[in-house]
Amino acid sequence: MSAHHRKMSAAVLVLVAACGPVGGPASSTAAEDGDITGNGRISPYADHAALRRLDPDLLAAVRKAADDAKAAGVEVGVTSGWRSKEYQQRLLDQAVVNYGSLDEARRFVSTPDTSAHVSGKAVDIGPTDAADWVGRHGNAYGLCQVYSNEMWHFELLTTPGGECPPQRGDAAG
Repeated sequence: MSAHHRKMSAAVLVLVAACGPVGGPASSTAAEDGDITGNGRISPYADHAALRRLDPDLLAAVRKAADDAKAAGVEVGVTSGWRSKEYQQRLLDQAVVNYGSLDEARRFVSTPDTSAHVSGKAVDIGPTDAADWVGRHGNAYGLCQVYSNEMWHFELLTTPGGECPPQRGDAAG
């Protein structure tokens, strides 16, 4: 193999490593990072790192809310839960590309050091009707919508039946 081909092979390996695993949901590395994107959303009862590594009280609240929502005819799914720091950094890097600047990206994606997903303290709910249901009833389980620009993002911020704190405008503030 020529020196040029070795350099090209090394560059491809670096690019693949930086972009993350290829192959969607079949990739165990992606799943162990907390990546749910290949599945779109998963059941709150799924055996997945995104749920296994959530704060146990948060997971219990999400499951209780999902059970009650189902009784009301609404199917709750989890579109994101716990995330590794590496996965969170990839999301932030992609947001910078999508939004054109770090400042704009930070409105929607936190850094690995500040993300409640990385600490296992946040969950994203989908589809839209489920996020709406949890947004209207979540405080009964202690679940609160944190950001006014992310109707799907919930954290355990009150006691069940308590009052949720005022929403922040976005993830940057």
